[in-house]
Amino acid sequence: MSNSKDIEKVYETARQRYAELGVDTDKAMDRLSKIAISLHCWQGDDVGGFEGSEGPSGGIMATGSYPGKARTADELRADLEKAMSLIPGRHRLNLHAMYAETAGKKIERNELTAEHFTAWIDWAKDNGLGMDFNGTFFAHPKADSGFTLSSADEGTRKFWVEHGIACRKIGARMGKELGTPCVANVWIPDGYKDIPVDRKGPRHRLRKSLDEIFAEKMDRTWLLDSVESKLFGIGSESYVVGSHEFYLGYAIENKTLLCLDTGHFHPTEVVSDKISSVMTFLDEILLHVSRGVRWDSDHVVILSDELRAIAEEIVRGDYLKRVHIGLDFFDASINRVAAWIIGTRCMIKALLIGLLEPVEKLQAMEAGGDHTSRLAMLEELKTLPFGAVWDYYCLKQDVPVGGDWLKEVRTYEEKVTSLRR
Repeated sequence: MSNSKDIEKVYETARQRYAELGVDTDKAMDRLSKIAISLHCWQGDDVGGFEGSEGPSGGIMATGSYPGKARTADELRADLEKAMSLIPGRHRLNLHAMYAETAGKKIERNELTAEHFTAWIDWAKDNGLGMDFNGTFFAHPKADSGFTLSSADEGTRKFWVEHGIACRKIGARMGKELGTPCVANVWIPDGYKDIPVDRKGPRHRLRKSLDEIFAEKMDRTWLLDSVESKLFGIGSESYVVGSHEFYLGYAIENKTLLCLDTGHFHPTEVVSDKISSVMTFLDEILLHVSRGVRWDSDHVVILSDELRAIAEEIVRGDYLKRVHIGLDFFDASINRVAAWIIGTRCMIKALLIGLLEPVEKLQAMEAGGDHTSRLAMLEELKTLPFGAVWDYYCLKQDVPVGGDWLKEVRTYEEKVTSLRR
């Protein structure tokens, strides 16, 4: 890769090109450095967790058998540290409840407390990271029926309500300990494989369960509640209780965050077009960024047109302080540390592209009815030297430029992950 002087020289040319359009590249990079992406722990171990269960369920399946997945919390934390050391910026950790550390004791999910996540909190504190949290409403005997919070069995429903309540308390503790609000997200796999007769009943029960979970008011300084929808899943192809319409209504009425997962909609739907609509009625939202391919919703994020459109919409709408960005994919067919790095760096690249747009100039063209100039400029922007700005940003953030990060991952694989059996 070019040395630092070459990178700085090329950047100076790019800086001048963008300046001609009224874009301050230094300011754009400064804004970018303040955006934290929440890295999902479950990419590192194929959504396994530490409960000793046989594996995930509820429509969740990591495919592939690439060697070296994390087997313990310490290994997972080490892998996360390696990934984060190769990603520019300061970011966050997104943790699932099934990653509790219980010293080998069987602790039911409705009995989890913040004490079972002390090591994670201490680790995050040592690394200067914020944390986000998710209840785990799958991979459990009480989820085998396909229904949790919407279950017609009162004992099952009550168990999962208690789990949701426990998770909110854990998330609030994480936020307070780390000095930054924890986004506590609720996603459930509830639904039917084939066409149901009663669509109403499960949704009424889900609403009741959510009301019970959120009954205790928490300090939003430390905890932000979020609910996440899905169109369909494996085993719930015909009917999902927690649909987009259900959770949109619930979030608006109860002032929670709405989680938009980019892999949870119809292949012809795009989240980028939903952001401004839901933000008209909600104060904040959560994004779970993944990549849908046919029926699967969780491929590694790449710098696709839709990822760029999402980032551009966040910047154009001035939503940066109101949108929480997390990643949600799991690929066991490639190096897992590399997957984190590829996905996160692509998300950051997309945001940089959005920050390098002359938004006010484009909006003025549009407001003035000059759609010709708007289209012309949007197309010209695609060939501006964004890559030079990205390389310079990585240089200044003291992480590898270009593909040099892969060398470090290969070394880590040789010395660490390849030795795991």
